[in-house]
Amino acid sequence: MVSKIQEQSKDSQSRPPIVVILGHVDHGKTSILDYIRQSKIAEKESGGITQHIGAYQVEHQKKLITFIDTPGHEAFSTMRSRGAKVADLAILVVAADEGVKPQTKEAINHILRLELPLIVAINKMDKPGALADKVKKELADNNVLVESLGGKIPSVFTSAKTGLGINDLLEMILLIAEMESFKADYLKPASGIIIESRIDSQRGPTATLLVLSGTLKTKDIVAAESVCGVIKKMENFLGQIIEFAQPSTPALVTGFGQVPPVGEKWQVLPSLEEAKIKTEIKSEQEKRKREPAEILNVGPEQKVFNILLKSDVSGSLEAIREMLKAIPQEEVIIRIIKAEIGDITENDVKLAESAHAKIYGFRIKCPNSLKELGERRGTKISSFDVIYELIQTIRQNASFLLKPKINQQKIGRIKVLETFKAKGQQQIIGGRVMSGKAEKNSLADVFRNEECLGSGKIVQLQQNKSAVAQVAKDRECGILFEGEIQVEKGDILETYKEEKEKREL
Repeated sequence: MVSKIQEQSKDSQSRPPIVVILGHVDHGKTSILDYIRQSKIAEKESGGITQHIGAYQVEHQKKLITFIDTPGHEAFSTMRSRGAKVADLAILVVAADEGVKPQTKEAINHILRLELPLIVAINKMDKPGALADKVKKELADNNVLVESLGGKIPSVFTSAKTGLGINDLLEMILLIAEMESFKADYLKPASGIIIESRIDSQRGPTATLLVLSGTLKTKDIVAAESVCGVIKKMENFLGQIIEFAQPSTPALVTGFGQVPPVGEKWQVLPSLEEAKIKTEIKSEQEKRKREPAEILNVGPEQKVFNILLKSDVSGSLEAIREMLKAIPQEEVIIRIIKAEIGDITENDVKLAESAHAKIYGFRIKCPNSLKELGERRGTKISSFDVIYELIQTIRQNASFLLKPKINQQKIGRIKVLETFKAKGQQQIIGGRVMSGKAEKNSLADVFRNEECLGSGKIVQLQQNKSAVAQVAKDRECGILFEGEIQVEKGDILETYKEEKEKREL
């Protein structure tokens, strides 16, 4: 990556720093970015989660800074890792009233592994429960020692609500950028990484490209690792048309033949033919790698739950796949028969019907006509705006295929005093309740000399020649026993009931 190894050529020039904002969910990453931009461009997502990765640029002291905003929710770990790999430096946001949390630790691991320059933003300092010293101590326990405790990592007190420390944070970014001297060759053919991609109902496949080197222009021929195309149109993060994008600039582009996967590297090539050859070779290599993994080995005791996934953007689809992998599948295999970007279509319903699959959509549209078609064909279609609700629904639906847990509830012990006539598998016996009680319709294990010979059922009970539902301890009773075992005098019947308990993956 350009951000890790600086280009050394006569055409190298300074470029804006690429900054990744990392931290636990709801610790204020997006709120800080919102305040910096002085607008609500980064909309608040359902459930308080930034569902998609985004790249934005701001100007401070007449210098540009590129921000990569990553979701804090646990589902988006891969996206945070990718954001860290692209960045020149990281801002670790920690809420002053909550301290170090699981995604904080994960972010620290990314930052330390990649040896990124780091700034700690201790956020929400406006809250009554803010404990900055406690946060610093917890960070030190996780190998992040700030300057005020004798370390080398700068820290800034911030509040996205009041604006406290935001200017200090921006100035610290520019100071580190000046010290690190981030450079790139603006004249060479552009290259970079795909930050996000989706299907636009009006424009078709669209992708957010982050330029890491060179200058990307309209009509450039771009080859990613699996798809290629000609740039038809470019927009900046504000939706404004641009003709070129220089190093460290994010650009929303159209022109790919299909939706490119997020995380793929891309480069500008001289001809479309060369771009097609490059992507075809790469696609064939990836296909060969995947082929062995496509074989589904189903054990004799395993069930298969087929699903079809549709999502708004690649990053969300990637996160859903990762979360599904975390669901235990020893007994029920969750098989994704199709995972695609875009709205649900009639073909999806037909495929799901033939594969006996359920359809799950995330932040996409599904017309009522398709839902009705699905109902007629016995295909359930569910759509969600919050990722963990989708995952929980899939988990619950797949759990219906699990065998229930059988719980035995002991009722009593009966000693067989006499056996009478038998017909087929039914036998009339007399007995005395030794402990507990005797109960009609209960199950019974037959013991002889402390060895269990088999099981049966108490079909009827009589006491004093009258039919009863149960008989108390120390009382004698007549029993109609049903089972394959022939009961003998002196046998012990241990009776019980079985209750089925629903299990969940």
